[in-house]
Parts: sequence; structure tokens; C-alpha cells
Amino acid sequence: MALNPFFLQGSPSEQRLVQDLINEQLKIYGVEVTYIPRKFVRKQTIIEEIQSSKFDDNYAIEAYVQTYEGYSGAGDILTKFGMSLRDELTIIISKERFEDFISPFLAADEGGEEITLSTRPREGDLVYFPLGQRIFEVKFVEHEQPFYQLGKNYVYEIKCELFEYEDEVIDTTIEEIDTQVQDQGYISTLLLTGVGRTATATATIGTGYIRKIFLNNDGYGYSTAPIVSISTSPTGNPNNDAFGIARITNKGGSFSVRDIILGNSGIGYTTPPIITISGGGGVGASATCSIETQSNGIIKFIITDGGVGYTTVPVVNINGSISIGQTAVGIASLGLNQNISAINISNSGIGYTITPTVTINNPSILTGVGNYQFNEIIIGSNSQTRARVKEWDFDTKILKVSFVGIAATTPGFFAGEIIVGSASSARYSVVSYNQMDLYDKYSQNNEIEGEGDLIVDFSESNPFGSF
Repeated sequence: MALNPFFLQGSPSEQRLVQDLINEQLKIYGVEVTYIPRKFVRKQTIIEEIQSSKFDDNYAIEAYVQTYEGYSGAGDILTKFGMSLRDELTIIISKERFEDFISPFLAADEGGEEITLSTRPREGDLVYFPLGQRIFEVKFVEHEQPFYQLGKNYVYEIKCELFEYEDEVIDTTIEEIDTQVQDQGYISTLLLTGVGRTATATATIGTGYIRKIFLNNDGYGYSTAPIVSISTSPTGNPNNDAFGIARITNKGGSFSVRDIILGNSGIGYTTPPIITISGGGGVGASATCSIETQSNGIIKFIITDGGVGYTTVPVVNINGSISIGQTAVGIASLGLNQNISAINISNSGIGYTITPTVTINNPSILTGVGNYQFNEIIIGSNSQTRARVKEWDFDTKILKVSFVGIAATTPGFFAGEIIVGSASSARYSVVSYNQMDLYDKYSQNNEIEGEGDLIVDFSESNPFGSF
């Protein structure tokens, strides 16, 4: 035997004594810090790059400040992008305390692949240092100093750098920590309204109009709605010309024309005009119409206010004095901003003695409800744009958000759409949306990208050539 058999060289009882002494010293001379583990929300699948991470747990643990003379590192540096703080901090925590009071909770999350390592502190985790009220990021964990006293290691020496925020989700439920990043990162602004608005419209009546269009043949093979051409009005005024809109439907896997509605019924027609259907990738559709030259019918609808908050097509009500005849039928169309963009005519009606009044049903939301919660996901009901709440002011209805993702076909939030909170279920309508970051004077990403594209445009297949 190489070692002296009369000395234990580190018995379990000796190791236990050293660990207890270290734990006691840390509780006496240490500082209570908050350990915040990093969770991986999304990784890039090719090179395993972390695309999104969050910090939503917190664990209080005692730590000894190794850099007792103050923060180490390069200190404060003035750069062209503002002040850069390069402070560093080294702390020592008990290995046993971490493994007994933090590791079990991290191991529970490890099964969901949010935590990749739970047995020791990890590089990338955060430490909140209360004396300076600062958040530090763990850069290196030394677990072999002191070097195997009595055959065992008892502490972790954690080297930290001041945390630089990059749109990570920090929601520890500790206000003094969460508020430090509330105004950090890329922030855009939504001005919301708590009140929806009912659309309004008026009608115009006259004679010599197309009362109804009859579809003689619905055709086949259409990929898009065909163009409907109607011969001009004898009055010679282009405003009196009728125009129609074709709507297609799927029948047995082939699209055909379902019906033709009118955007304008026309004025002054004395004989039924000729209707021509062309384009759309199909063939065979044909239509005729009937006209009315004696009694008044609705010629067109004029939108006076498109309203706010429409998520489904509302019913259009037409009320007016009819001698002998039939009430007209209007069909509303939704605009991109959840408003009413137009009212088309399915049937122009007949027999109006006075101009009828037009009323449109209320939108699905007339009054905003609820309060958005910090860090919750909000979703635009029309654009499907997703963002994370930074700050919500109920009095001014200003919502500050950081982006999570934008739908590929939309540039962001639409004015008029409903913003729904995924956790709070708050619902308000968008008045305006400012994509620019108004709170960071150094945020000039769009300008930098625009100037860069003038040099090398990577949207081209060959940015270095002419193709």
C-alpha cells in the first residue's frame, strides 16, 4: 500500500465537517444572491444555436463575494454605441447547497429539454447581485478550487460578467429583477382603443338599373375570380355604368362561378346590357340580367364610416318605403383593417319611393376588456403577428411590445385588428402601430440594413454579380 494506513486521507466524517464549516462561513460572511437558470425555448436545428431563451425561475442562495475590492473587468468604456459596462464579479457558493436545493428543481425541467444540465451551475445562467442591484451572466464555473481538500470538492467558484440584454424573456416574478429589463431590447408601440365603432353607409336610388344578374352557365376550370364586364350606360356618364363582381366556388374539384353581385347597378339603361365574363383561368361562364326602367331601386352603397372591430361579415339592413316591390339585399365586405370596405348588391330591389336608410350590425367587439400582463404573448386576430408584452398603460391605451414573430405574409399588426392576450384574454382594437423603436436612440437597424443593401443585396440570387 502506497499511502500511510494510519491516516484516513479524507474520511466521510472529515469531509462532512469541512462541508459544514464552509456552509456556515457562507451563511455568516456571504451575500444572498438570486440564481436564475436559463431555459432554452428554441434552438436552431443545424448548428444548435440558441435562438430564444427565457428566465422564469429564481432561487435564493448564499454566496461569498471573492472580488471584495470591487468589480473587476475592463470597467466602463465609452463606445460609439453609448456606454459599455464591462464589470465582472466572482462569487463562491456551496456545492452541497446547490445540489440539495436547486438541482432537484432543474432536473424536473431537464426532461422537457429546457434545461440541458442540472447537476451544477451552468454558463449562461444569471445571478442577481442585490448590493449593486445588477444582473450578471455566468461565464465560467470552476469546480476544482480548492483542489480536492481531503479528496473532495466543496464549492463552485462562479465567474460572471454584467448581463447584456438581447430580447430574452425575463419573468422571475421578482419586481426589482424584472423591471431592470422592462425598457431594454427592441420595443415597438401599439396605440389601442377600448371602443369598437359601428360602420355606417348610405344608399343611392334611381331608375334604369340592373335589378338582378342571372347566371346562365357557371363554367369550369377557374383558378381565380373572372372579370365581369358590363356594357356602358346610354347616359354617357362613367359614374352611371354598372359593374359586377364574380364569386367562384369549388364543385367536384373544379372551380366555377357561384354568382355575380353588383358594385354599381347603373343608371339610365333602357335595354338589358351585355355581360361578358373573361379571365380567371376558366371558360364557359355566361350571364344575363334584368333591368328596371320605371320604379326606383338601389344603385350603389356609399361607405361613410368603415367602423372598427369587425371580425365577421355583419348583416346589412335596408329600411325604406316601398310602394309595391321588393327590398334590396346588400352584402358587406371586410377590409384588411377589420373594417367594412364595401357593400355590394345582391338584389337592387324595386319600388322605393324615398331613399332607404342603411344600418350595419355592430362589430363583434364594442368595448375593450381586461389588462395585458407583463411578458405574455399577444396575437393579432387578423395578421396573426405575435409579440411579447413589455408594458401596458390602461389610461393611455399604449402597449409596448417586443417581437416574437411576424407572419410571413404580413408586415406586422394591422390598424383595426383585435389584439388578444394569450394569458390575460384582454382584447383591444389597434388604432395605430409604430414598428420603429422609439425608446433606443441607438436603434437604427432599418437604416443600417438599407445602406448595407446599397452595397451588397443578399436578396439577389447572386449579390456579387448581375443576376
